[in-house]
Amino acid sequence: MPESDDIRIERIFHPYAMEQMESFAKKHEDGEVSFVHYTSAEPALRILESKRIWMRNVTSMSDYSEVQHGMTLLNETLFGNDGKGLKALTEAVNGCAEGATAEAIQILEKSSMDIRFNTYLACISEHDKGEDQHGRLSMWRAFGATDVRVAIVFKFPFSLLRGNVFNLVVSPVAYFGKEQVEAELYRIVNNIHNNLNFLKSVGRERVVSAIYAMLVAAVTCVKHKGFSEEREWRLIYAPARWPSPLIKPSTEVIRGVPQIIYKIPLDASFPGAPEGLRQLDLAGLFHHLIIGPAQYPYSMIEAFANALQNAGVADPAKRIVSSDIPIRM
Repeated sequence: MPESDDIRIERIFHPYAMEQMESFAKKHEDGEVSFVHYTSAEPALRILESKRIWMRNVTSMSDYSEVQHGMTLLNETLFGNDGKGLKALTEAVNGCAEGATAEAIQILEKSSMDIRFNTYLACISEHDKGEDQHGRLSMWRAFGATDVRVAIVFKFPFSLLRGNVFNLVVSPVAYFGKEQVEAELYRIVNNIHNNLNFLKSVGRERVVSAIYAMLVAAVTCVKHKGFSEEREWRLIYAPARWPSPLIKPSTEVIRGVPQIIYKIPLDASFPGAPEGLRQLDLAGLFHHLIIGPAQYPYSMIEAFANALQNAGVADPAKRIVSSDIPIRM
């Protein structure tokens, strides 16, 4: 079956992300993939009770360089070394859509403040079967000693990642430095040269949109190499640029800080829910929950089992495990 134009455009402009997606999918022979969301116990309980995944503003994330790291590397790659990277990209794109690169960069510049201060993320990590019982030690440690934490494991068909029910960008994170960003840019330049006829056929507007999406991905999905063990994927929401009627804002207090978050409804009973949302109900996506190293794991198991039962999860108590990694809290 031939690929859709959308998938082909992704291969041209997002080769690393596409390779990571397909590599991860191939590890799971049954066609289902497993992801995990590590978070503190209180937000996790509220997520399960409400059947809503929380998305936080990039300015509130633990990595204080979120977005800025990607923006810095993108600027260095395009405009450093006398603009060599920008010239290469412009020359390639002009073969199918004259001036499209400059137009996409102009759009990026106009939206740069919105990207930096009005982008919301939910972070999930690739999950391996060998982590089912204990979770990942580095992720437990990342929370520090003040929070009780849990890991919510989801398992679902890989094809669901291709859906676009919520107007979200779903992408693996690229743990790149300047050299890797430059190499990826020239891979994309080469892809454009090799697909000029196809890109001409989709029209100039789609080429501009594809370049803009590529630039935004470079800003929002590139992270410092020191975080690579997280194996993170991102659900990215831009309420001003790509709004969704299904995703609603809410004011929450997280670690003592009041902030606006956006909530993704994993709830088939959501009023006016489209057909695609029925496949994304939390009860069907949920696989199991891991209680992190904690002083009172058994009371937590009881509380989470009750929340899961109310969310429609079958046999909830059997789907909760307590990690016994011996680290001091």
